[in-house]
Amino acid sequence: MDRTEKTQMVESLRSALKGAELVVLTRQSGLTVDESLDLRRKVRAASAHFKVAKNTLVCLAVKGTSCESLIEHLKGPTALAYSEDPIAAAKIVAEFANKNEKLEIVCGVMGGSFLNAAAVKALATLPSLDELRGKIVSLLQAPATKVAGVLQAPAGQLARVFSAYSKK
Repeated sequence: MDRTEKTQMVESLRSALKGAELVVLTRQSGLTVDESLDLRRKVRAASAHFKVAKNTLVCLAVKGTSCESLIEHLKGPTALAYSEDPIAAAKIVAEFANKNEKLEIVCGVMGGSFLNAAAVKALATLPSLDELRGKIVSLLQAPATKVAGVLQAPAGQLARVFSAYSKK
């Protein structure tokens, strides 16, 4: 990789990390190609990204950004998982790390706040943004459904009374 490619890599990584709500730093040692591809597929399916890059390039990319606290943890074979959804990357990486001991969550950054490994794992247990939206919609719909049922009940009862009276 020559100097211009490295510069382009640093700039693309910097712009990607600026748009991310959550960045998770992972350490993987001994992941096979199949395991790595499986992880990348799962991350991509969740609309997140998984990037393996040299630590020196990542250091250059995060300097001056909200992810600058990651620099001191960039040791050994590391990779970044990041997403615009504040939970997607953490959920996928934590799920994969639970099944595969070769992947370790080191730390993370969310909205400029540093998260240790335990905080990232705790974040992964929260419901995703789509799940929360679904719950809110169901909570909003439930009262409307109950109100409609209550409003229809007297008319239904009146119709049953008329029906019973006509049968006599």
